[in-house]
Amino acid sequence: MKKNLSQKDNYLDMDLLRFTTAGSVDDGKSTLIGRLLYDSKNIFEDQIKAIEESSKRRGDDNVNLALLTDGLKAEREQGITIDVAYRYFATPKRKFIIADTPGHIQYTRNMVTGASTANLAIILVDARKGIVEQTCRHAFIANLLRIQHVIVAINKMDLVDFSEEAYEEIVEEFKSFSSRLDNLIDVTFIPISALHGDNVVDKSENIDWYSGPTLLYQLETVYIGSDHNHVKARFPVQWVIRPHSDEHHDFRGYAGRVAGGVFKPGDEVQVLPSGFTSKIDSIHTADGKSSEAFAPVSCSIILEDEIDISRGDMIVKNNNPPEKGQDIEAMLCWFSDKKMIIRGKYVIRHTSKEIKAIVTDLQYKININTLRKVEDDKEFGLNEIGRVCIRTSSPIFYDSYNNNRTTGSFVLIDEQTNETVAAGMIS
Repeated sequence: MKKNLSQKDNYLDMDLLRFTTAGSVDDGKSTLIGRLLYDSKNIFEDQIKAIEESSKRRGDDNVNLALLTDGLKAEREQGITIDVAYRYFATPKRKFIIADTPGHIQYTRNMVTGASTANLAIILVDARKGIVEQTCRHAFIANLLRIQHVIVAINKMDLVDFSEEAYEEIVEEFKSFSSRLDNLIDVTFIPISALHGDNVVDKSENIDWYSGPTLLYQLETVYIGSDHNHVKARFPVQWVIRPHSDEHHDFRGYAGRVAGGVFKPGDEVQVLPSGFTSKIDSIHTADGKSSEAFAPVSCSIILEDEIDISRGDMIVKNNNPPEKGQDIEAMLCWFSDKKMIIRGKYVIRHTSKEIKAIVTDLQYKININTLRKVEDDKEFGLNEIGRVCIRTSSPIFYDSYNNNRTTGSFVLIDEQTNETVAAGMIS
């Protein structure tokens, strides 16, 4: 029993890596994830038997590992990924959450959704086709969403006879494109065959000219500790905790997730937008009292003074306050079939705050393939990405997305339908 408890504690304390997979149609994303789960022994025996039987019924020559992730019936029938499929697995070194996102151009919004919380992106490239339009699109979106760590998995190496020349050609082509992007600071190229397992979990004997890491080793060892902003303290309040019990009669805690910086008992803090100041009395997490809290820990903060604080307020430190304003500029990805309306009324959800807003201007759209600005087209529709100006009904407190992915991002909601129509990154 003690051993089991120890294993559970170790699992809870393990580092968590969120990563997304993207690529063009038929590049093998679902097969890669299936292989990753299969070779790392994260699949139950009954699941293996089920996909073996299903593969036989479909007439597949090999066990179709893509069936592990293609959950929608439409996906299984067409052999493509449509929705964002989330998968969870763990190795002795790390826990993982995978967002398997679609490759089709019409599902750009799904990729943005899946990649929005990712620390790392795996971009698959078919070794036979090289860099295609969708590769550039996915690299641009990874850059836009400030995913600093990218693995370019050059797949289907078995179909080019494990050619080093074909691999090097793709590496140079991708480097040429990505050199114009700002945030892809850690790019690793790995030649693989997802179908046969080469360089996915185990080193490939067929690719003896490659001396770099396998895909799983890179996932287990990539350093993400510096991805969060641990300098500028930000704590958006999601909930005010007031237990109605005799035992905790005077308890008043402010619950949320730390979006940046480090909070400790005794720290002087300011509450926005009221401007009231106080000191942190204590910090509570799921494990009890804590000596500190940092991004992305969820906790409740108790202050020394009773201050009127509600959902949507933000607790910060005085030395590094956020920006304040009603007029913001942002890069926007449009999710809705209904085109964006200039001067149209929307609701903006920023951290835990919701207020009304209007889009005052579309400055330009981005041609993702050429990275050029399109300034003379003012129509903005599904899956398009561009720079807009937004005015909010009251000031919001924010950072640029490059400084903080939480306080620098928002979604727009249609007032009438309650549909999420766009995701934005504040410039």
